[in-house]
Amino acid sequence: MKRQRSEAAAEMAATSEIRSAIEELSLMAVNCGGDVQKQTSGRVPLKPFLSICNLLIQVLDKIGPTMAVLRQDMHQNIERLERFHDSDPSAYCDVVEILKKEVSEGRAKKGPTCSKSFVWLTRSLDFSLSLVQLLLVDLGRNMDEAVEESYTATLKPWHGWISSAAYKVALKLLPDSQTLVNILKVKDQDHEKLKEEMQSLIALLTPVLEQNKEILKIYGLDKLKST
Repeated sequence: MKRQRSEAAAEMAATSEIRSAIEELSLMAVNCGGDVQKQTSGRVPLKPFLSICNLLIQVLDKIGPTMAVLRQDMHQNIERLERFHDSDPSAYCDVVEILKKEVSEGRAKKGPTCSKSFVWLTRSLDFSLSLVQLLLVDLGRNMDEAVEESYTATLKPWHGWISSAAYKVALKLLPDSQTLVNILKVKDQDHEKLKEEMQSLIALLTPVLEQNKEILKIYGLDKLKST
């Protein structure tokens, strides 16, 4: 019995955020009835989606206070969606149902809404995915260049000058590539195994984010900008 507990503890300790995200994304694909590589169900189960976002927050926590701006923004958006879900869990277990309600009431774009939270959480994950894709090609890549490229492709088009200035300062404070790699992998994991997991994450997360973007386009939320 003690040996079983010891093995279970060791297994938990060897679980990285990437591995946990792979598990969540695989489960999301199964629950949606979609192919793992081709997620076309038109549904976004709220809890699994927020679990993936929370895993990104855990990575930001490991990076430290330099990522406080991005972390706070994500945390507020997650909490907003959770509160809406808690108001009627049976009705709002899917993000699309929340969007439908806010859009039909004409308030999706007014104030701090769940619709906006979904927009920015999707974009934050999109930025993270872009960064992982660049690191997969070269784990030793210059982080300033990688962050700038990912930011320009994903977040910059939607940021006003205030948000752009704040985020660019925060993103410049990311650790070097080796430190980030050590944060992403589990203890004693070699680079090739980490790359395999990064590839699996990319393959699973890409169709989910593409679907999210299509949903936002359908509800007229894909062009929302910050100040």
